[in-house]
Amino acid sequence: MTLLPRIAFFEPRIPQNTGNAIRLSAVTGAELHLVEPLGFDLSEPKLRRAGLDYHDLASVTVHPDLDALLDLDPGARVFVFSSHATTFHTEVEYVAGDVLLFGPEPTGLPEEVMEHRRVTAALKIPMVPGRRSLNLTSSASIVIYEAWRQLGFPGGA
Repeated sequence: MTLLPRIAFFEPRIPQNTGNAIRLSAVTGAELHLVEPLGFDLSEPKLRRAGLDYHDLASVTVHPDLDALLDLDPGARVFVFSSHATTFHTEVEYVAGDVLLFGPEPTGLPEEVMEHRRVTAALKIPMVPGRRSLNLTSSASIVIYEAWRQLGFPGGA
């Protein structure tokens, strides 16, 4: 059983972002889930460089589609992230097993994902007005650290 929410990237396109997310998974203990199609090969040098030597320390699972990811835990809450949402990421009480679903740069999550029947809520990370978005892994980092803080940093030192 996971101690933290799960980080999920829907159709990630930039290998360096996924490499950094692998490192994020390793240092927090959060599972990283990738929904295909991926915009790169998992063995790409850019991805491996960004993840440094953390690949063996991270829990990474690739899913053929969104439903395959969500079928892992039919009772899990699913939070999607969008700059257009009205609820801040800090207004949620996270629990272990939640799915934190982030869309690809530069488009974000498509409408059909945002409106998926399993989506619990759409959340946003505050930014200065007029800015389009944060880096994908920066966004995931902000949210997983907030969730980990709320949960008392289980497994952390």
